[in-house]
Amino acid sequence: MPPVGNIKASFMLKLFTLRGLPWSPIKDGKGKVELTPAEIESLRSELADIEDREAQLKAKLQNIDEILRSARLYGYLFIRKRWAALPGETEPIDDTDVDDWLPRFLVLHGECLFLYLFCTDLSPQDSTLLSDIVEVDRLPSFKREDGEMWYAFYILTRHGLRYECSSSSKIQVNSWLLTLQNECKLECNTSAPNDSTKI
Repeated sequence: MPPVGNIKASFMLKLFTLRGLPWSPIKDGKGKVELTPAEIESLRSELADIEDREAQLKAKLQNIDEILRSARLYGYLFIRKRWAALPGETEPIDDTDVDDWLPRFLVLHGECLFLYLFCTDLSPQDSTLLSDIVEVDRLPSFKREDGEMWYAFYILTRHGLRYECSSSSKIQVNSWLLTLQNECKLECNTSAPNDSTKI
């Protein structure tokens, strides 16, 4: 039976040997890794890629930290966009039954409302000036396919773009609604509509 120390050393070497690299045991229970110049160059390239990814992750973490420190309000909401009919245009088709809600990370920072795909993104997917917002009000609550009740509100800009926002958290929706109405100096309608829609 080989010494316990040799078994541990051999096991650890196998454990940390990189996949695809040749490993050959030696009679005394120890092992060695033999690398060709091409394999060494490949390892250097992989290490450089890892360092690049690490730098990108650090930049994302720093960006998140800055957002969390300076934003007045932030968080994930489910959002869909709609356009209001311009003068002379027919009213858009009623598509309230279409379940096209997408999760977005909203950030209220400075004089802007930013929409990110993910909280780790370095740049927003969309943004709206608070000065362009003309209405912020509640939408009827509705049930998703799983039967859970969701709460909603909308943000309407002077350009006719309407963001409909929803969440299963009534507290979260109320927080966004009241904060945006206050920031945009809009009238507050605290009563929720009685009707609800099933999506």
